[in-house]
Amino acid sequence: MQRKRAIIMGAAGRDFHNFNTFFRDNDSYEVVAFTATQIPDIDGRKYPAELAGKLYPNGIHIYDEAELVNLIKKNNIDDVFFSYSDVPYDYVMSRAAMVNAAGSNFTMLGTNSTQIKSTKPVIGVCAVRTGCGKSQTTRRVVQILKDAGKKVVSIRHPMPYGNLVEQKVQRYADLSDLDKYNCTIEEREEYEPHIMSGSVIYAGVDYEAILREAEKEADVILWDGGNNDLAFYKTDLLITIVDPLRPGDELFYFPGEANLRAADVVLINKIDSADAEDILHVRENIHTVNPNAVVIDGASPIFVDDYASIKGKRVLVVEDGPTLTHGEMTFGAGVVAAEKFGAAEIVDPRPYTVGTITETFKKYSGIGSLLPAMGYGKKQIKDLEATINKTDCDLVIIGTPIDLRKLINIDKPALRVTYELQEIGKPDLTDVLKKFF
Repeated sequence: MQRKRAIIMGAAGRDFHNFNTFFRDNDSYEVVAFTATQIPDIDGRKYPAELAGKLYPNGIHIYDEAELVNLIKKNNIDDVFFSYSDVPYDYVMSRAAMVNAAGSNFTMLGTNSTQIKSTKPVIGVCAVRTGCGKSQTTRRVVQILKDAGKKVVSIRHPMPYGNLVEQKVQRYADLSDLDKYNCTIEEREEYEPHIMSGSVIYAGVDYEAILREAEKEADVILWDGGNNDLAFYKTDLLITIVDPLRPGDELFYFPGEANLRAADVVLINKIDSADAEDILHVRENIHTVNPNAVVIDGASPIFVDDYASIKGKRVLVVEDGPTLTHGEMTFGAGVVAAEKFGAAEIVDPRPYTVGTITETFKKYSGIGSLLPAMGYGKKQIKDLEATINKTDCDLVIIGTPIDLRKLINIDKPALRVTYELQEIGKPDLTDVLKKFF
């Protein structure tokens, strides 16, 4: 039987997982290429033969998504599999139209084809958009289970931006592991909080191999999702986070709505900073598509050392990169702190940007007067440092999940804003986690 010819559209995450679980040993398909988008400089590589399996002795090329139509026509592609996340439905269907016009089928794999079963109980933390508050929710879940005497090992959604063979299975238990694996800012933001709390977290490329290693030291596996992607593992409890600061997005982004519909528990975060009308809108949407879910209310209060130093200052606010870019948020914890504690002005960084940071603002024009903490590679980290130091301001407010002062040299006063999940009322996370105690 002739193998169908396929392309996988991705962003160095779901695409590799879909390949590993559905295509790697599937002799019904020949994956001709991956395409890549969202993340800078992830095209032009190969998915290596060491990970691709016996059907792909030469590996698989990764191209920029801009080459998709030409690749379809040149290679007589039968099926194109859309395999990345946090995009609006009109974006997805625009890609579908592009693929269909070129003659190919447009397909999205479901959880039955891609989720791996663990030998240990699995709790999943997912969301309807990036920037909803997965990280602080994950930390809270881990703490509750640890207090109950359980050994929890977290597994984070992939961020394989370097050598894919070396990144096959990564275990982080000490801060030195961040340097060992040459972590980017984005990776550090996700791994460091787990390490600082005394927890172990895994990540990498091959998520079945990762799971089998994690199972050796865990009572409970915690899936720490990325963007609004689907969980890579079959979950015994799925917690999906929604964001009333972006009401309605829970029904119009891929695959966030799928997470909402599949959730056992829905956490409405940030109710301390959202309008009552928007919170009600989100509640109604939850009830419409998943009336049986347990709904928990939560807030993300901020904590600032030396908050009095903000008053009257012209401040540069640095926020989490993905939340501002494809997450489309127009403010974060840094802005909340600036406004709450009386900053005189939030300084626009755009006149001072350099290199890849300038390119980021061109690509994501809706960011506005905030600086996204982009750091997908050494050059971008240097460009971020140069942009901060060029900006004419009195104070830098760092609203990112990690302290940037440990990674870059900031030549002006800077302080950091942190935030944690705080459940409000009942039910709370302890109630829904009791079956795992």
